Amino acid sequence: MLRVLRRRWDAYKYRFVPWLALNLRRKRRTLRYVPESSQDKIISDEDVFETLLKTFKALFINDLSRQAHILTLLPEIKCKYLGLLTVEQKQSTVNSHNRQSQHVLSPEEVLFNTLGFSITRDRSSLVSAGTGVFVTKGFVPKGTVVSMYPGTVYRKHEPIFFQSLGNPFIFRCIDGILIDGNDKGISRSVYRSCSRRDRLGPFQMSDESWLTAALQNPLAVGQYVNNCSHGELPEKAANVCYQEFDVPEYFPVELKQYLPNIVYSHDIESHLRCVVLVTLRDIKQGEELFSNYYTVVN
Repeated sequence: MLRVLRRRWDAYKYRFVPWLALNLRRKRRTLRYVPESSQDKIISDEDVFETLLKTFKALFINDLSRQAHILTLLPEIKCKYLGLLTVEQKQSTVNSHNRQSQHVLSPEEVLFNTLGFSITRDRSSLVSAGTGVFVTKGFVPKGTVVSMYPGTVYRKHEPIFFQSLGNPFIFRCIDGILIDGNDKGISRSVYRSCSRRDRLGPFQMSDESWLTAALQNPLAVGQYVNNCSHGELPEKAANVCYQEFDVPEYFPVELKQYLPNIVYSHDIESHLRCVVLVTLRDIKQGEELFSNYYTVVN
C-alpha cells in the first residue's frame, strides 16, 4: 500500500504548486526553467499572433449569424468581415434570417480549411495516460501553432492553493505566472466566474466552451497533451513544445471570445498571458501530440 502511494506521489508531485514552492531551490528540474543564455521562442510572437488572428477570423466569419448583436452595434466590424466573405458566402449571409438557413461548418472543419489540419481529444496511446490529443486530419508543418493551453491565469502571490489540490493541469510559466487548465471542480467554477465578470456588453472577453465537449475554439485542448519523458519510444518523443505569448492590446475585441484564457484579478493592468504549443517537427495525420514539460529551447 505504501509503495503504491509513494509511486503515485512521485508521478504527481512535480505538478503540485505548494510542493513546487517548498522545493524551488532543491528541485529546479520541476520548473519550466530557461536560463538567460537561452530563448523560449522557436517562432516569433508575430507568427503566433497571425496564426491566432487568421483562425479566429475564420471562426467568426463561419458563425456570423451568432454575432448579430455585435454586428448591429458596430457596423464597421460588419463591413470589415463582409468584405472577407466570398460572393457565395455573402449571398448566403444576406439571405440568412436564422441559424438554420446559414450553412455553418464545425470548428474542426474551419480549422482544417484555415490551417490545413484538425485536432481532437481521444484516449492516449501511452499506457495509463488517460486523454491525449491527436492530429485527426491533414498535415502540420514544423514551427506551427497546433494548440493552446486554456485556463485561468494567476500572477505571483494570487490564491491558488485550493485549486491546486489534486490538480495535474497547472502550468508554470517562466516568470512564475500559473495557468490552471483544469476543466472540472473549483477550477471550472473560478474560470466561469472570471469570464462572466469581464464580459463587456455584448463582447465576451474569453471562451468558456473549452470547459465543455462542444469547443468554439478547436485549438483549446493543449492541457491534454501528454508529457513524453526520457526513455520512451522514438515515435513517442516530444513533437511539440510550449511557447508563452502575451496578447497585445490591439488584438481585435470581437475575436477575444475565442481566447481560452482569463486573468484571475481583473484590476491588474497587463497583457493576457497565453501559452501555445508549437510543433518541433512535421506531424502527420493520426499522430498523437507529445510535449516535454521541461523543454528548453536553445
